[in-house]
Amino acid sequence: MELFDGGTKHRLPHLVGPKLSWIVVLLAIVFSGVALSAPIAAEESDNGVANVAADAESRQAADLRDEMGGSDVVPAIVVIDRNGQPLTEDDQNVIKSFGQMLQEYSVGGVPVFQQPSEDGEAALIGVPLSAEASNDELVEIVGQMREKLDAGLTEGLRAQVTGGPAFTVDLAGVFDGADTRLLMFTAIVVAVLLLLTYRSPWLWLVPLAVVGIADQVAITVVAIGTKILPFTTDGASVGITSVLVFGAGTNYALLLIARYREELRRHENRYDAMKIAVDRAAPAILASSGTVVLALLCLGFAESPSSRNIGLGGALGIITAVVYALFVLPAAMTVPGRALFWPFIPKAGQDAGPRAGAWWRVAEFVTKRPVVVGAAAVVFLAVLMIPLTGLRTGLSQTEQFRATPESVTGQETLGEHFAAGVSQPTIVVTSSDKAEQVLAAVKSVEGVRSAELGAEGDGRTVVEAVLGAAPATDEAFDVITDIRAAASEVDRGALVGGTDAEALDGDRSADRDRWLIIPLVLAVVLAVLLALLRSVVAAILLVTTVVATYAAAMGAAWVVFTQVFDFPALDLTVPLLAFLFLVALGVDYNIFLTTRAKEEAEQATDDDVSRGPISVALAVTGGVITSAGVLLAAVFAVLGVLPLIVLTQIGVIVGIGVLLDTLVVRTVLVPAMVTLLGRWFWWPGHLSRKPVAPEAKPEKETAAP
Repeated sequence: MELFDGGTKHRLPHLVGPKLSWIVVLLAIVFSGVALSAPIAAEESDNGVANVAADAESRQAADLRDEMGGSDVVPAIVVIDRNGQPLTEDDQNVIKSFGQMLQEYSVGGVPVFQQPSEDGEAALIGVPLSAEASNDELVEIVGQMREKLDAGLTEGLRAQVTGGPAFTVDLAGVFDGADTRLLMFTAIVVAVLLLLTYRSPWLWLVPLAVVGIADQVAITVVAIGTKILPFTTDGASVGITSVLVFGAGTNYALLLIARYREELRRHENRYDAMKIAVDRAAPAILASSGTVVLALLCLGFAESPSSRNIGLGGALGIITAVVYALFVLPAAMTVPGRALFWPFIPKAGQDAGPRAGAWWRVAEFVTKRPVVVGAAAVVFLAVLMIPLTGLRTGLSQTEQFRATPESVTGQETLGEHFAAGVSQPTIVVTSSDKAEQVLAAVKSVEGVRSAELGAEGDGRTVVEAVLGAAPATDEAFDVITDIRAAASEVDRGALVGGTDAEALDGDRSADRDRWLIIPLVLAVVLAVLLALLRSVVAAILLVTTVVATYAAAMGAAWVVFTQVFDFPALDLTVPLLAFLFLVALGVDYNIFLTTRAKEEAEQATDDDVSRGPISVALAVTGGVITSAGVLLAAVFAVLGVLPLIVLTQIGVIVGIGVLLDTLVVRTVLVPAMVTLLGRWFWWPGHLSRKPVAPEAKPEKETAAP
């Protein structure tokens, strides 16, 4: 347990010295170069049922359909209209020529099909594409189709490509160049905030370079992980992992550099100063990173493969970040010497102690009025929670994008003139001897526009149904539920699949995961705090504060989403992922603060274990933790550069939550609680057995001047 002790005995190897620092930096450069140049590609998630649990009904239906053969075709739908006007005879000729032109993209010579709408205002062309086509192949095919259609349109005629393949292409387009944009914006944000924090023309370059290299190495580490661990990657998981590495890695760097600068004012030898800084900062950094890693690993118990991907990939990213922060950064910081801090060079003997500066005044203000200030913080957080009463979850397929790609507008046009589900039929896999009865049962379900018998083989038959509801909407989910009930009455072994069924099963998995993962994450955070602080009271109170912060952040973010972004609802995966990131990362600042308070209490010559130590802890960590919180919030906000609503929502919620945790909980609420509880805050640890001196008791409440 020494790693969780705030003492001065070193627990990590000291890789700093006149020659050793250079050796470590050079070895890190060589290792990083090898890792970055390694030709290792991550295993990528497949489309379709990849985000559905293996035992979900829709997944089983898809597997059975594949076994029957003939399921290797998926249609791209071209919907053609005149924006509410009837199609002319010339338009019909153009549409016919489009059908002939698009035949070249049909897989296996399967003929394209054309269908006019009943109102005469639109027509659709179905182009059978290979279900085995890769994302790159679909991007090329759909792109060519769109170009040729645009070139052949007459004035006033509109052609839009939608359907499953088009949605896949447009989703891939969201992440086209996303890694570069995300890295660029993140690096700029981190560089600006580090420059403002250190006010040095070059100090910021060192942590930025170390964390930036760690981010790129993490990509290779994750790629290797996909070869040996049960997870894959996609654009969203890669983006979130990058943000985690940059955000957490920079936080660890800020904490270490702040402690290093503090020790440089006490020690002449910079290597000795760094050794002590690592010894003092490492327990908090390891506890913090360990909390995040363990919380992310909790996602390994999720049903949703996409959540598991984020959990395992993010955990490997955090491990990479902490290795670079604790082993590479100290060496890189000691190579240039004190001049790295120019023009504010710390010199031995400059230590003015904690009882000076703005943060000491903040600490004094809070600890002299713990009841008033603490109550104000609680009321503020409670007010922010009020909008949670109107929170809505669940986005349809067409509501996933912040921008409106062609596949979305095409689906909307399709729904105006045809059954909305025509682009993505629902399938029912049943035994052949009961196929006719199942077909009749499916046709009887309200919301089913049409149904027919499809492929047959191995004693099974597929019933294909077209729904009237738009894909992945609540209305479609209700119809799927009714189809399952109707089909099972005829054939208990009937399995319902298709895009809508997959989306419904995915939503149910997300709901199940919330109820399982959230308690697991809380248990992990509580266990880490118990091991670190040796106090049941402190651990429970700190976990309570981060849960309150999460609820307040969700409420505040919901106002932003509805009033600023006009989002209709939260994506179903957002509450869980936002909770995990906010609780795991938000508790960091409480760990940094309380471990320093514990250290001060243990070293105190008097018997004050509450107000004095927490005041000193807030005074000496206030600047660095505030900088770290603002930086982490800004880094998560960078997710907003990607036009996918789920990532924007995660970024906003975590950003608001981190700011609340940094500016309200860590600055006001925790110091007030420590002051009010006194030695009982550390119960049952050894600090709770120290009697509180009369002068250490909270002063009588006074009105703010």
